[in-house]
Amino acid sequence: MDMDKRAEQAVAYKHENCNCAQAVLLAFAGELGKSEEELRALGSGFGMGMGCTEATCGALCGVGMVMGLLNKSGRPTAAVMRDILHEFEEKAGATICKDLKGIETGKMLCSCDDCVRHAVRAAEQRL
Repeated sequence: MDMDKRAEQAVAYKHENCNCAQAVLLAFAGELGKSEEELRALGSGFGMGMGCTEATCGALCGVGMVMGLLNKSGRPTAAVMRDILHEFEEKAGATICKDLKGIETGKMLCSCDDCVRHAVRAAEQRL
């Protein structure tokens, strides 16, 4: 699937009652070989900044699960995720949900839709 098409499909999932982690996971459903129900369950605890704590962005948590299941780069998944985290932070301005949303500052750095797009594209580039 085309990278931009997959990213937009993930955003569509986000708008269909999914959290950011679920949206990223569902965008890779074909490759993951899991049902929509299983992927929704897998990502269910990672919305609104991992466990609704406004901590690590759910899209990053979702891409971490995708990479854990699909990484065939020969590099440890933790090293791949470190690269993804740095790239994501460079593009989005942060990796923490409350910072991305501007909860304390009143200045949004990156929308949920764009966080999902960044996460999907980062995975696509490495798969």
